[in-house]
Amino acid sequence: MLAFWPCLGCGCLAASALTMALIVIYAALTKESSPVWRAALMLCVYVITRFLYRKRAVLNALGVAALALLVLNPNILLGASFQMSFLSVALIAGIAVPFMERTIEPYVRGLRNLDALAYDRSLPPRVAQFRLDIRLILNRAGMIVGGTWPRSLLALCLRLTFRVAELTLVSAVMQLGMALPMAYYFHRATSVSTLANLLAVPLLQLLMPMAAAAIGISYVSLWLARIPARLAAIALAGITGTVSWLGGLHIADMRLPTPGLVVLIVSGLAIVLSVLFFRRRTRFSLMGIGVLAAGAVCVWTVPPHQQIRPGVLELTAIDVGQGDSLLLVLPDGRKLLVDAGGLPFWTHSQMDIGEDVVSTYLWSRGISHIDAIALTHAHADHMGGFPAVIANFHPRELWLPVGVPDQEIRDLLSRAERSNVKIIYRKTGDTFVFGGAQIRVLAPDPEFPIRVAHRNDESLVMKISLGKTSTLLEADAERGTERLVASEQPEADVLKVAHHGSLTSSEPELLAAVHPKFAVISVGVRNVYHHPRLEVLSRLQQANVITYRTDTDGATTFFLDGSKVTAQSFSLH
Repeated sequence: MLAFWPCLGCGCLAASALTMALIVIYAALTKESSPVWRAALMLCVYVITRFLYRKRAVLNALGVAALALLVLNPNILLGASFQMSFLSVALIAGIAVPFMERTIEPYVRGLRNLDALAYDRSLPPRVAQFRLDIRLILNRAGMIVGGTWPRSLLALCLRLTFRVAELTLVSAVMQLGMALPMAYYFHRATSVSTLANLLAVPLLQLLMPMAAAAIGISYVSLWLARIPARLAAIALAGITGTVSWLGGLHIADMRLPTPGLVVLIVSGLAIVLSVLFFRRRTRFSLMGIGVLAAGAVCVWTVPPHQQIRPGVLELTAIDVGQGDSLLLVLPDGRKLLVDAGGLPFWTHSQMDIGEDVVSTYLWSRGISHIDAIALTHAHADHMGGFPAVIANFHPRELWLPVGVPDQEIRDLLSRAERSNVKIIYRKTGDTFVFGGAQIRVLAPDPEFPIRVAHRNDESLVMKISLGKTSTLLEADAERGTERLVASEQPEADVLKVAHHGSLTSSEPELLAAVHPKFAVISVGVRNVYHHPRLEVLSRLQQANVITYRTDTDGATTFFLDGSKVTAQSFSLH
C-alpha cells in the first residue's frame, strides 16, 4: 500500500498518513476484533518508525499494540482472542524469525545471484563456502546432462527446500507455543498442524491472487475470469480436502482436560524463557527450542488433578438447559454419566450440548475418561450429547433400558460399536455393584403395559446406594412408572425429580414412598413447557424436601458418604 500512493503523486508523509487512516477505518469496520486491531496498530507503528528512520522491531511494535488495546479496554487481556493473537505473533517474531536468521535465512540469501562472484565477499565465510559448493554441483550437473535447464532446476529445488524448511520451522514453533491456549480454551492437542500448514499454505499462495484476479477480470470479461476462478477453486478444494483428511485422522482429534495450575505456570514460563534464549547466541537458541518443546509436552502429557472426593458417592446435575445429564462419581473413583443433554431438532441450533456443555464441564474438573454412560430413554434432550461424549471420553460401557426401540437410537448404537463400547441392557430387578456403590434398577419393567403408550415410561430408573445413603434417579418417568417404583422400596435421600418437574410426574404417592431430604430438578431457564410446574414445587415443599433447580442454582452436587448427605450448588445469581 505504501508503494501505491507515490504513483498518485503523494509524498512520503501523505502516503504514511493515508495508509494508517485506511487501516484504522478497516479495523473499526470489523467491530473491534483483537487480531485485526493488533495488525492495524502494528502496521501504524511500522509506518511511523519507517518515516522516522528508526529500526523496526516486531516485538516492540507488538508491545505497543498490546499496550494501546489494554489502555482502551483492560478486560480484553482475559479474552482468548487477544491472548492467542498476540502470542502467535510473539512466537513468530521472538522465536521462529531469530532462529531462521541464524540458521536457514543466510543460506537462502546465499542462493541469490549464484553467478555473481563479487557477492561472495559480502557474505559470512560459511555461506560463501556454501555458494562455492552449490556452483560446483550445478556445473557438474550441466556437464552430465547438458544445457542450462539442469542448473535452473536444481537451483529452484534448493530454494523450495529452504522455503519448506522455513515453513516447517514456523509451523512447529506455532504448534509447540500454542499448545497451552489450545488445551486451555479448546481442549485439543494440535498434533497435525505442521503437516496441515505444509500442505495448505502453498495452495493458499495460489488461492488469494487467483481469487483477486478473477474478481478484477470479471469486470472486463466473465469468460476470461473463469480461468483464474477455476484455479482458485482447485486451490480451495485442495485446502479443504487437506484439512478434512488430516482432521479425520485419529491422532488429529486428541482431547485434553483443562491443564492444572502448575502446568499453566510451567508452560507459560517455558514460552518466556524460549523468547529470552533466542535473543542470545545460537547455542542458547537450541536450548530455547528444547524448553519450548518441554513446555508443550508438559501440557499434552501431564494430567491435571481431578476435582473429586475419594470414598464418597457424588451426584451432580449438570446444567444442560431443558434436558438431563447427571454425573456420578463412585467411591472408588469410577465415573458414570447418566444422559448427556441435547437439543430437539425444532430449535435449529448449531450448539452441541455434549461438546459445549457436558464435555467442557468434565474437562474443567480434570476428568478425561468416563467408565460408563447410561441412556435413560430415546429423547433428544437426554441422548443428543452422547456422540461428543463417546468421542471425547471413550467410555467402556453403554447402559440402555430394555425395550428401547433400536431404530430410535441407531446412530448411538453405531457410534458405540465403532468405539468398542460394550452395550448392556438394564431392566427391573437388576442389582449389581459398580464402583463401590450398590445399584438397583427399578424400571423399566418389560411387562409394564403403560410403557408402550407413554414413551417417557420407557425410562431407566435406578436407585444408587452407599451405606445408609442413596439417590433415586427417575429420568422422565410418568405416573404409570412412578406407581411401579413406589412399590419397590424406593426410599432415598436425594431425588432426581422426574420429567423436569412436569405435572405428569412427582405424584404424592411416590414422594411418600421415597421420602427424600433433597431433590434436584434439571430444567431450562424460561422453557416453553413452563417447567417446573408450581403444583410439583408445592408438593415438594409440603413434603419438606429441600429442592434445587439447575435453572436458578446452576450445576448442583450432592455428596453421599454412607451416613449423611451434603449439597453444593453453583448459583447463577
